[in-house]
Amino acid sequence: MMEGSNRDRIRQVTISGEIVSDDSDCYVIAEIGHNHQGKVETARKMIRVAKECGANAVKLQKRDNKSLFTSEIYNAPYNNENSYASTYGAHREALEFGKSEYRELMDYAGELGITLFATAFDFASADFLGELGVPAFKMASGDLTNTPLLRHVAQFGKPVFVSTGGGTLDDVKRAYDTVMPVNDQLCILHCTAAYPIYDYEDMNLQVINTFREAFPEIVVGLSDHESGISMALVAYILGARVIEKHFTLNRAWKGTDHSFSLAPTGLRRLVRNLRRARVAMSDGVKRRLPCEEKPLYKMSKKLVAARDLSEGQVLERDDIAIKSPGDGLPPYELDNLVGRRLIHSLKRDENIAFEGTE
Repeated sequence: MMEGSNRDRIRQVTISGEIVSDDSDCYVIAEIGHNHQGKVETARKMIRVAKECGANAVKLQKRDNKSLFTSEIYNAPYNNENSYASTYGAHREALEFGKSEYRELMDYAGELGITLFATAFDFASADFLGELGVPAFKMASGDLTNTPLLRHVAQFGKPVFVSTGGGTLDDVKRAYDTVMPVNDQLCILHCTAAYPIYDYEDMNLQVINTFREAFPEIVVGLSDHESGISMALVAYILGARVIEKHFTLNRAWKGTDHSFSLAPTGLRRLVRNLRRARVAMSDGVKRRLPCEEKPLYKMSKKLVAARDLSEGQVLERDDIAIKSPGDGLPPYELDNLVGRRLIHSLKRDENIAFEGTE
């Protein structure tokens, strides 16, 4: 771990001019991945809908398949209901976009006002994305221990989001120590590398606290593989300020990721709930609020005369009643009234007050 100046940094990362910090709204990344099914028009529609749902960014995946996979895996048969070709390599190639498609999609995202970036799975893909000028890079959980690739991506000087599924804290610290000396715009994403997560215990959201304590100068987030939206809200309360969720237009579409991805309704609700959460947390000062005045007037209590009382009478406990509405002396003053002498008579239910008060 680095010492010195980094420890004094404010915990924040800036993506396309948006500052993400402990005081900010949650930065929501809609992970398109290859859910576009290799179609640019589908990708454009997904970008537009993600923007309409309130997401801050959309993310694709970029692989240089021939250099990424061994020839054995690349040429392996791949015949199933989710296949786009007869071999795994050809299947992957069918889902890849080239430079012209990426430029078109980046320009379109820019027109809409939503950030687009991608996961780089290899050196060639990192260079491809770097030449396009993507505003950020994502590193998949499988590359948490790939320090050569992490270092290479860090050198582009753009924010780097690193997923940590399957890793230990030592693995995460190694990745941190690889990126930070080169580029301090790092965001560590807690992640469980299961697609989807079935056992909620496996989400282990307390790791968010572990990361915030271990890395106090960087933003922490969650790459969320839950099928629903509730755990992302928990993550935000724990301190996650980036949430990445897989996104689709139709969960029944062909492909392995669609079934656990959020459809537009889910993404819209996720963003809405996260925005509400920040507002709802407020400032932590416990006080009476204007919105409480009317309900509390009817519900709270005051001290009143239990019966008609005479001037000069020394009050006993049975002379005092506790009744609503609460527009008088509060009940916690009861013991201070007992034994005091009335300076004027009171009718039943009339407020009791100390001398000089109303």
